[in-house]
Parts: sequence; structure tokens; C-alpha cells
Amino acid sequence: QVQLVESGGGLVQAGGSLRLSCAASGLTFSATSMGWFRQAPGKEREFVGTITRSGFITRYADSMKGRCTISRDNAKNTLYLQLNWLRPEDTAVYYCAADRGDSVSPRANDYDYWGQGTQVTVSS
Repeated sequence: QVQLVESGGGLVQAGGSLRLSCAASGLTFSATSMGWFRQAPGKEREFVGTITRSGFITRYADSMKGRCTISRDNAKNTLYLQLNWLRPEDTAVYYCAADRGDSVSPRANDYDYWGQGTQVTVSS
């Protein structure tokens, strides 16, 4: 059974940073590209960024470029999202997702497995 468990969310002031983690099990992590998405109240789920199986290629949403970094540790089956210079509009539940292909896709429908999310709240 595939499990993705996010952690690291919390309350932070505008301009602050957070590092989210996603622990994966039940799949061959090193053979799976991974992504981060977020969903704010009343809004659709939106793409944050994605990383290939090897970790060599990343892709980010325009709104997040320069403010976040995705990385992975295949030995630990863990995905990371470093968030910097956070803004109140970054407040959302952040989800990690696994894509059994290696499409580096910004589309949520291309991902096969999802975590339950971790809340990030940015105060002004």
C-alpha cells in the first residue's frame, strides 16, 4: 500500500521559511517522479513544483520560482519542499504526489498517489 505522509507545515510570519517533508512508502521511490501541490480554501488545487526520479530536473510554478526549492533523498524515500519568503497568499494545504511515470508534469491528473497534506499558514 502506497503511503505519502507530509510534515513540516505550521504558522509562520510573512517573509519566513518552512521546510516540508514527504515520507514515501509502498513504492519504488527512486523510480517515481514527485510533485508538490497546494490548495487554499475555496480554490482549486494548484501546482507548486515537481522533480524527476533522479532529482536532476525540477520544474516550478511561475508564482513560486525563486522562492522554493524541491529536493529528494532517494536513500531515505523522502521528498522536500523548501519555502522561502513566504507570503500570506501562500497559505494553503500542501500535498505531495507521486507519478509512476517521469513526466515532470504540472497537472494533478498525471499523479497516481497523494498524501493527506500539511497546513501552511502565513500571517501578515
